[in-house]
Amino acid sequence: MTRHWTPLAVVYLVLAIAGLIGTWTYNVIAIVERRDFIGDLVSSGPSVSSITTDLLVVAVAGSILIVVEARRLGMRFAWLYIVGAAFTAFAFTFPLFLAMRQRRLTALRADGPAVGTPTTL
Repeated sequence: MTRHWTPLAVVYLVLAIAGLIGTWTYNVIAIVERRDFIGDLVSSGPSVSSITTDLLVVAVAGSILIVVEARRLGMRFAWLYIVGAAFTAFAFTFPLFLAMRQRRLTALRADGPAVGTPTTL
């Protein structure tokens, strides 16, 4: 069996872990301080609103990419990355998806092209 953890997949996995730790550090602070998380996002001024909008658009585009790529590569349960983002953070689930995508690409290359699989991965 081939080793599927390429350096790129490891980079994506490290980013996923950093995204999880980074976002949940602030989430825990918000919970401990009993902050209104959604209210803070929309009422803390134009700078916070701008970055929130920026990240929301990226999350939507990333979610579309997850669905399209997962279908193209035959990866099952891609919707879990999107749903999981609501419980963890998109900064965790998107790089995690990219790591799993890279592993899938490596596995497909190692196994050779199958029927119906794109030959240019």
